[in-house]
Amino acid sequence: MISGPFLSKNWMASVEDYADAQIVMLGLPFDGTCSYRPGSRFAPERLRLASWGLEEFSPDFCKDMNDVRFFDAGELEFPLGNTQASLDLIEKNVNEIYSDGKKFLGIGGEHLVTLPAFRACKNFFKDLCVVHFDAHTDLREDYLGEKNSHASVIRRIGEIAGFENIKQIGIRSGTKEEFDLMNEYSTLIHSFDGLDGFRDKKIFLTIDIDVLDPSIMPGTGTPEAGGLTYAQLREWLKYLANFDIVGADVVELAPDYDKSEVSTAVAAKVVRDVLMIL
Repeated sequence: MISGPFLSKNWMASVEDYADAQIVMLGLPFDGTCSYRPGSRFAPERLRLASWGLEEFSPDFCKDMNDVRFFDAGELEFPLGNTQASLDLIEKNVNEIYSDGKKFLGIGGEHLVTLPAFRACKNFFKDLCVVHFDAHTDLREDYLGEKNSHASVIRRIGEIAGFENIKQIGIRSGTKEEFDLMNEYSTLIHSFDGLDGFRDKKIFLTIDIDVLDPSIMPGTGTPEAGGLTYAQLREWLKYLANFDIVGADVVELAPDYDKSEVSTAVAAKVVRDVLMIL
């Protein structure tokens, strides 16, 4: 019998028993509606490997990963080419996570995976708000006739949650109609105090990794110049640590567009930061 040691395929410092966890990490390797550069389906596996290059202690949050009781459930297996069945599978599994009294952290995958996860979360938290980091509005009514698209995911979520319950950060690309909708509901914010109306509410946090500038995050499907630095995103997350976040995801890393693997390393650190505030 071989004795190892062996490198785990799970996220570093995850607990071995699902029952012991307060948070469940779920890989969502789906990019079936990607409108520009596909490849985010490969992110969850690569993020897990990159996590082993991180320290377990975060000086930014003064917290150790061993203090975060989370279970890495691995990746869902999707029926390729069947978007609706894939969305249904996500919603079913996220429902089960909340039924078990745990929080959800998704690692995608394209941004459409947020929609079924949010629907499941909304079943358990009726007055649920959304904090959305992204380069793009994602508020299209449809994209080339497809209503369920990563370009329309926040539009679909707004129809469920109410657009007044959404705040968006880092947005710098979209159609005139999308920006008109943001202006109508004042969803776009630029400073921490724009979040203060959510202080006593439950929050679903969704981070499209292209909110970061492509100079540090080229490994994404739709890079957009003029983005946040990692340090700026970290400060937003430190502020959100004082809010009641009940679910989250980090999406749209497409690792193969950055052969240096720096994008994957940065995204892995963002995931670690999110674990620290859940």
